[in-house]
Amino acid sequence: MAAKPRFRKDADPAAPGTTDDTVAENAAEGRKHPVDETLPPLKMFTSGLQHVAAMYAGVVAPPLIVGPAVGLTAKETAFLMGASLFTAGIATLLQTIGFWKVGARLPFVNGVSFAGVAPMIAIGKDRGHDGIAVIFGAIIVASLLGFVLAPYFCKLVRFFPPVVTGTVITLIGASLLPVAFNWSQGGNAAADDYGSMTNITMAAVTLVIVLALRKLLRGFLQQIAILLGLVIGTLIAIPAGITDFSAIKNADVVGFPTPFAFGGPQFEIAAIISMCIVMLVCMTESTADMLALGKIVGRPADEKIIEGGLRADTLGSAISPIFNGFMCSAFAQNVGLVAMTKIRSRFVVAAGGGILIVLGLVPVAASVIALVPLPVLGGAGIVLFGTVAASGIQTLATAALEKGENALIVAAALGIGLIPIAAPQFYHAFPESLLVVLDSGISTGCVVAIVLNLAFNHIGRGPDAENEERQDGEHVVPAAAGVGVH
Repeated sequence: MAAKPRFRKDADPAAPGTTDDTVAENAAEGRKHPVDETLPPLKMFTSGLQHVAAMYAGVVAPPLIVGPAVGLTAKETAFLMGASLFTAGIATLLQTIGFWKVGARLPFVNGVSFAGVAPMIAIGKDRGHDGIAVIFGAIIVASLLGFVLAPYFCKLVRFFPPVVTGTVITLIGASLLPVAFNWSQGGNAAADDYGSMTNITMAAVTLVIVLALRKLLRGFLQQIAILLGLVIGTLIAIPAGITDFSAIKNADVVGFPTPFAFGGPQFEIAAIISMCIVMLVCMTESTADMLALGKIVGRPADEKIIEGGLRADTLGSAISPIFNGFMCSAFAQNVGLVAMTKIRSRFVVAAGGGILIVLGLVPVAASVIALVPLPVLGGAGIVLFGTVAASGIQTLATAALEKGENALIVAAALGIGLIPIAAPQFYHAFPESLLVVLDSGISTGCVVAIVLNLAFNHIGRGPDAENEERQDGEHVVPAAAGVGVH
């Protein structure tokens, strides 16, 4: 009997031909799952750097917006940005390496959540250091409450069959695409060159470069096509005049995020309630992201994994304000990067977390990453975020849309979830407290999909019908696909 192939130490665990069935077969025989594989040092570093490049703008954007809004100086805002990189690295290590019951132990990137930007501005507007202290106090309380709720919140996974997960994953990708379009135009709507032909052409050139590299390269070079595309795009952008070198000139060589640099945390009830709502939104989005990532890497995101992931989210968020960072949550763009590169190792993302910590401690190093112009990042982002949406569509293909009202569930959830994307001012007359949820298409679409799935597929149905549906779901979506059907 021929010996079955074994993983080599230098083998790519996600090389073409390594299917989910192969992953399951190797796991059953006691060999390492690709998620737990370690790669050669150079490959680990460059792949981790690629993750950092993909999420860098998303990490520094919230402090860049919140800092001036609460009345901080440019230097203090820059300090917040460095702190956000540092705390994102800590949160990412909690997710990928983990300890005890903390961490999903998946290639899962954590960073500053954009969902909290509007509430944080409302809490701290024009209050300076006091405003930041109140924001930090609210984040700490909300995060600790989230940590306590994690074991209960994770049980919602049974309400995420393929018809729900496919819808949510598609919405994640669709919600991120406007971010890529904004970057492609320049990122700052108030700038004179916003939407200029130069910016959009640079984004288009980067997009073409990434696609060409994916087509022409093989092996490891193909897997870091995004990173190579960003480097080549940045070099082309220099003569085009859209590469800003001022960040390097003004950056300090070393800088540690002093704990509670803006004063001790302050606690206000209204602020705490607002950030608790944001935390629930973040936990919902993280759950959806873990389900998506579990499917992509071939390790189902069951209740245990989701509980660990939510604990890491909330613990990272609780630690973050100590070092002057904000609430941390999953970064969906990196889910798309895992899907595109097929590098499943969580230690690659852990390396990215280590790089983030170094960038937070060495501002001049962070400024090198900041050299990548937003139009270049936007061109690559179109591929990354589109890959996430494509993964959602692939999941929906297994959701038996021809049965019952599943197609109606998807139609309504997608339609409502796309409102903040297609019509950003749709809810302008609603109270600001509701906008935290309504302005997140992912959250609203997720809630609608769950509620309609319960209404059409669970409520009023007997045990036999639910058992039949469960068996159909398990037949269509095997465990290796990463979608738990309970």
